[in-house]
Amino acid sequence: MPLGWQFDAEIVLRLFVAMILAGLIGWDREHGGHSAGLRTNMLVGMSAALFTASGDLLLHHFQSYGSAVRSDPIRVLQAIVLGISFLGSGVIFVSRRSDEVRGLTTAASIWTVTGIGIVVGLRHYALAVGITVLVLVVLEAVRKIEEFSSGKNKS
Repeated sequence: MPLGWQFDAEIVLRLFVAMILAGLIGWDREHGGHSAGLRTNMLVGMSAALFTASGDLLLHHFQSYGSAVRSDPIRVLQAIVLGISFLGSGVIFVSRRSDEVRGLTTAASIWTVTGIGIVVGLRHYALAVGITVLVLVVLEAVRKIEEFSSGKNKS
């Protein structure tokens, strides 16, 4: 027995919320001239919410037909984290000239946006907003500290 368009619409709302929250972080990254900007973060957050909500859909689908399906929602989360870890590792590299590791914050923001998407997919909107605010505070506060300590703020 299908759940109906109302359930689908509620999932689309979750995806929209995840996309907006992830977009705020992506905008901050893009505004700072870093890779994995607005579009990437929006798609990652929305995808995480989609896969999390899809776990709900699958559970309802099989239960509605009376199937004796054993479910483990942790497996959905494991798959999301594994996939996004692969994506995040692709943005980390070591510069041959300076032996400097680059892309760690980008990878961490992608990973965090994934967590936000998962939380939205689980319908914990206040938690997702709180995490987003904390991430933006960390990104901005650390940027200010780095500017101050490098002397860019001195007259």
